[in-house]
Amino acid sequence: MRTSRNMGVNNSHRTPVFDENEDVNFDHFQILRAIGKGSFGKVCIVQKRDTKKMYAMKYMNKQKCIERDEVRNVFRELQIMQRLEHPFLVNLWYSFQDEEDMFMVVDLLLGGDLRYHLQQNVHFNEEAVKLYICELALALNYLQSYHIIHRDIKPDNILLDEHAPELFQAFLEGGPGYSYPVDWWSLGITSYELLRGWRPYDIHSNTSLKEILLMISTEKVHCSSTWSKGLVALLKKLLVKEPECRLSSLKDIQNAPYLVDVNWDAVLEKNLPPAFVPNKGRLNCDPTFELEEMILESKPLHKKKKRLAKNKSKDSGKDSSSLYGHLQQCLETVHNDFTIFNREKLRKSRAESGQTSNKESETCNQALEKTEDGHNNNVLETFYTTVPS
Repeated sequence: MRTSRNMGVNNSHRTPVFDENEDVNFDHFQILRAIGKGSFGKVCIVQKRDTKKMYAMKYMNKQKCIERDEVRNVFRELQIMQRLEHPFLVNLWYSFQDEEDMFMVVDLLLGGDLRYHLQQNVHFNEEAVKLYICELALALNYLQSYHIIHRDIKPDNILLDEHAPELFQAFLEGGPGYSYPVDWWSLGITSYELLRGWRPYDIHSNTSLKEILLMISTEKVHCSSTWSKGLVALLKKLLVKEPECRLSSLKDIQNAPYLVDVNWDAVLEKNLPPAFVPNKGRLNCDPTFELEEMILESKPLHKKKKRLAKNKSKDSGKDSSSLYGHLQQCLETVHNDFTIFNREKLRKSRAESGQTSNKESETCNQALEKTEDGHNNNVLETFYTTVPS
């Protein structure tokens, strides 16, 4: 099976040269293959034409975002990710747009997500999960320092790179009614599922809220007799029902007897050998995403240039009906409010001047204000970046 495919893009061996003052755009990337999708966005593997670096690129159709009232969430996702950078987060490198889509280019992780590996009947032993707990704890501590609650810690959102350290996507601060302990509860649930293959509570999409509350308040979490006493004690403290009594900080985790022997600096530097390494000889994601892009997609990415050129000629003859006029107005608002981002340029600017430029500082400050206001509790869409290794 091929692990990459040139989706109609001109394949030249000559490395292109781009103006360093030019904003990064769609033309700067070669599209290799589709690897995932969400409710209104898709993900593909791309290669930056000048540096040859590989990334995952998420692209979201503007019209669909407007129709589903998701533009605000996308913008908040961008604002937050522009502010963050950590070894155990999926970091944003570039954001840009065209007439159809908004694009986010992020770290490419070659090991697949943990949900995929669970579905492949991978058994995660205690040593593997212990490292994951440590890595996640460091990432949650970093998010907490920025007043951000993830709110969606689960195997689907925990991604592996080709060497198997854990990485996952960062996402929103919480609203009234709960705080950081919610993420540490989710860490306990996720760790349990990795070890046992199923969750500690039998909850499904059709389980009512009343049933869930009764289940959590009355049922005990049953741990395997094969697990060490230290691990069981840690999980039980993460799964304490009362948030104020739960382990809910990096310090709490580090003081747990089960983890007192951990070299946390080595964890952060990714110097500890993982107990589970994804198979590099197989595709660590669902191959149907590529088939859907080839066969079912009405607006395939590799035909974008021709399509946009054709649309421009059509637009000149369109009527100015109220429906079309309203949509056009919304699209123009999205275009004007979208924030372009280039971490590569930001790093270079910082290295040269020792500080961010006025524009970069303003962008970061706006993002921080947005994440600290505590008034928006919308959950961002899951971002999938499972790729072949």
